[in-house]
Amino acid sequence: MSADFEGDLTDPNSDANELSQELALRPKTLAEFVGQRRVANQLDLLLSAARSRNSPADHVLLSGPPGLGKTTLAMIIASEMNAPIRITSGPAIQHAGDLASILSSLVEGEILFLDEIHRMSRPAEELLYLAMEDFRVDVIVGKGAGATAIPLELPHFTLVGATTRAGLLPSPLRDRFGFTAQLDFYEDGELATIVERSAGLLGVKIDASAVTELGARSRGTPRVANRLLRRVRDYAQVHSNGNVGLTEAKAALEMYEVDPIGLDRLDRGVLEALVRRFNGGPVGISTLAMAIGEEVETLESLAEPFLVRMGFISRTPRGRVATPAGFEHLGLKAPIGNPNMIGLFDTPAQDA
Repeated sequence: MSADFEGDLTDPNSDANELSQELALRPKTLAEFVGQRRVANQLDLLLSAARSRNSPADHVLLSGPPGLGKTTLAMIIASEMNAPIRITSGPAIQHAGDLASILSSLVEGEILFLDEIHRMSRPAEELLYLAMEDFRVDVIVGKGAGATAIPLELPHFTLVGATTRAGLLPSPLRDRFGFTAQLDFYEDGELATIVERSAGLLGVKIDASAVTELGARSRGTPRVANRLLRRVRDYAQVHSNGNVGLTEAKAALEMYEVDPIGLDRLDRGVLEALVRRFNGGPVGISTLAMAIGEEVETLESLAEPFLVRMGFISRTPRGRVATPAGFEHLGLKAPIGNPNMIGLFDTPAQDA
């Protein structure tokens, strides 16, 4: 099961319904947006100033882990600026011509939302530099020595880029954004507020204790909170009168293998393999992935960030190591003087 439950808790035939519900739960304005107060206040100032000048806003870069609201903020920017929004992603732009086609079809003031911008091809990146700075692109006609660059003027637009790997963005691209925001994980209280708001929009009757429980198990991520709410709602509709109390919430979360602090089956699989099979490590990430039958990318993007943030595992030059807190969470006692608990500057492993 993935950390944010994509593809595992929903039937493939209900993907459209899940997407429509996800869109319905998104806040439409900064005033409705819960959490990320620092970013929201900075964005409000940026957009208010742009509206007062009657000009498009500066380009915006949003970075942070999946599910924290980057797409929602892009849609809010379009709503606050009363501008249309065009949505695409980095992997969809593999050639400079793909990007040139999109840019040339924009209208004045339009918002271009480019998700996973760090995965865009290098030729498209280089084309984007000129478009962001001078609002023009050079269209190459012909090949070889006879090729000619024809400048194409673009309307003034606002690029909103989103990335989960800000470190992979080249400096020339990062520096062209007028505003950069780093989104942080949410507090349990903020997630409880999101659950309560979403329950109202979905027409779910839920007790305050169940709201608190869902907030505490949502891994600091609104997307997870909303999906857990929908699964708990389903459980209550089938097994009770549709009202969600603490009993129904706990029973549903237990069915979906979400523990009291938000670890799911994948997280526990990683932690248990590290502790029980490798005596706490160190073990390389590829060996760990092989031990639980998952891909390295799955562990690095879904399980490992949360386990590290909770202090259950640590990353060392020789591999991943379980901390005493990780042992304790599994009801085990960390071995005293474990020779595997290595120092920071020890010889690195090949697959760490």
